[in-house]
Amino acid sequence: MRMYDIIKKKRDGQALCEEEIRFFVEGYTAGEIPDYQAAALCMAIYFCGMSVAETTALTLAMRDSGAVLSLPDMQGVRVDKHSTGGVGDKTSLVVAPIAATLGVKVAKMSGRGLGHTGGTVDKLEAIPGFCTDMTSAEMMRIVDEVGIAIVGQSADLAPADKLLYALRDVTATVDSIPLIASSIMSKKLAADDDCIVLDVKTGSGSFMKRREDSLALAEVMVGIGTRAGKKIRALVTDMDRPLGNAIGNSLEVVEAIETLRGRGPEDLYELCVALATHMLALAGKGNMADCEARVREVIASGAALDTFARMVRAQGGDEAYIYRPEQFAVGKHQKVVFAPQEGYISAVDAEQYGLAALVLGAGRNRKEDCIDHCAGILLQAKTGDFVRAGEPIATLYTDTKPENLDAAERMLLDATAFSAEQPAARPLIFDVVES
Repeated sequence: MRMYDIIKKKRDGQALCEEEIRFFVEGYTAGEIPDYQAAALCMAIYFCGMSVAETTALTLAMRDSGAVLSLPDMQGVRVDKHSTGGVGDKTSLVVAPIAATLGVKVAKMSGRGLGHTGGTVDKLEAIPGFCTDMTSAEMMRIVDEVGIAIVGQSADLAPADKLLYALRDVTATVDSIPLIASSIMSKKLAADDDCIVLDVKTGSGSFMKRREDSLALAEVMVGIGTRAGKKIRALVTDMDRPLGNAIGNSLEVVEAIETLRGRGPEDLYELCVALATHMLALAGKGNMADCEARVREVIASGAALDTFARMVRAQGGDEAYIYRPEQFAVGKHQKVVFAPQEGYISAVDAEQYGLAALVLGAGRNRKEDCIDHCAGILLQAKTGDFVRAGEPIATLYTDTKPENLDAAERMLLDATAFSAEQPAARPLIFDVVES
């Protein structure tokens, strides 16, 4: 088998067989196939696409390029929720404790943020003492005791994906649905959960800007999961506005805590209820109506917050911060952003909001950049709200980059549109995709 023939076959629009795909993934991971041939195949896939069968074969080959998490002694159904990334998306901090409180196991591996989207690991590390670096045995012990653990992604998980993503990033082949789907799902399948709920974001603050592209991605990922024998469901959700009011690590943790208390922003609360409900229903814990009622009940009772606090304690964090979130430090340097005119906020560029938080220190441009956990943005007004000229619409925070406050303010204002007419309401969830 020759790599030349595989490239030519895909270039000519033909489907690759499983053996050809595995030959490519194994050879590239082992360093036997050069970057220029791998880049040529990625470009051929970009233009010619892949069937669900091909994409599944690529996903499984990438999954098998490294370790697959095995927790054979863990009792109960394991469920995971994965988001494709957005601005202010702290749903994992809310839905995972809810699901664990209601009897499913959540052994979740999460990543760090890069660019304008925040990472769950970065948010959790804003809690003093919280440890996300642990072995599978340590994670299993915590999941057995608490029902939930959220840790950093293992370095030996799907190494082929890391190599291919780095190559795609410099060859203009990132935005290909088969390559995106196989990248996401290879890591999800390596975690080997029984059930997976996907939150596929769509809009200005997400990777996929158009709803039809997000729906197509959701359908491909659900197809892959189904072929791999998983119970899987995908929700296509709005990211044309930040989720909740907080953007930035410690700010988002505080907002997640308030949501677990039942006092969070309405959009964040309702999306978390929906995601947790789907997780429970997929795990066989009841019909949608019963699961939703139970989700709202464990929020109202404080039981889900207690589960979150127990997880924090088990992973070395200071649980006092969960019950007294006012202890979280905020950025020493602050700036209030005022509305330049009267009217309704008719639209925002959510990606620019995320980039404004990035320049304040809440994110990283490169993997080695340090995070300012106190940096971020707290919104006082969002899309659809009426404001008068001179009223505050946001507060900016930073510990480490006060020189960027003015630039972040300009970015925020340039990304905010005003109108005399109230914009039409947008749904939080556009589509639900099932096998």
